[in-house]
Amino acid sequence: MGKVIAVANQKGGVGKTTTCVNLAASLAATKRRVLVIDLDPQGNATMGSGIDKYQVENTAYELLVEEKPFADVVIQDTTGKYDLIAGNGDVTAVEIKLMEFFAREVRLRNALAPIKDDYDFIFIDCPPSLNMLTVNAMSAADSVLVPMQCEYYALEGLTALIDTITKLAAMVNPGLGIEGILRTMYDPRNRLANDVSDQLKQHFGDKVYRTVIPRNIRLAEAPSFGAPAMYYDKSSAGAKAYLALAGEIIRRSEQQTQAKLA
Repeated sequence: MGKVIAVANQKGGVGKTTTCVNLAASLAATKRRVLVIDLDPQGNATMGSGIDKYQVENTAYELLVEEKPFADVVIQDTTGKYDLIAGNGDVTAVEIKLMEFFAREVRLRNALAPIKDDYDFIFIDCPPSLNMLTVNAMSAADSVLVPMQCEYYALEGLTALIDTITKLAAMVNPGLGIEGILRTMYDPRNRLANDVSDQLKQHFGDKVYRTVIPRNIRLAEAPSFGAPAMYYDKSSAGAKAYLALAGEIIRRSEQQTQAKLA
């Protein structure tokens, strides 16, 4: 059964889309079947996958509002070797249109139900705000992966996000929890970064991934070339870090599966 992971943080600029695209590409490179859903109207995950957001015919809008068949909406020729549901400015209208529908909070969950088992991992790139798109993502997800910088304001944002996850779990998705917390743009020379990292590990224990994503110019450059870092510069520290994260996530998933069977 496919695992649906929402990549979310209500604070912008934390490497959310970078994580979504590069983690998906790294898992796809291990022969896992991966789908990325771009629910951010900015369409950055779409562009970072080598797809021109201005040229796509079908996006998450057509999936959620017009209820087009999944096969008509999915894009399979991305640079990251994963499947994609594209996003662009059209997705902004989803927020307004969904107000007309009954059970609008579960539109994405219902759309994914027939194809969930076709994938090993489904990643949802959420917008950096709490709106109906984010609620749909949280409703459809099994868990939430939280990328965050190790700085003071990020800790405050994490507290708010956990509160949101708890409330949404109570309302629309009782099984929702945190998949893991990923430290991004990390500079070990920064004392504050080390202090915040230590606080995260004290509070969240093994929910904090051992893998740390460093500040890396290649990660920042890759989206402008429409490719994940591993296809832009596979020897870069950023590309290697996301491959390591993919390995960690695979191991965790296998352990969780074994625990359920035990």
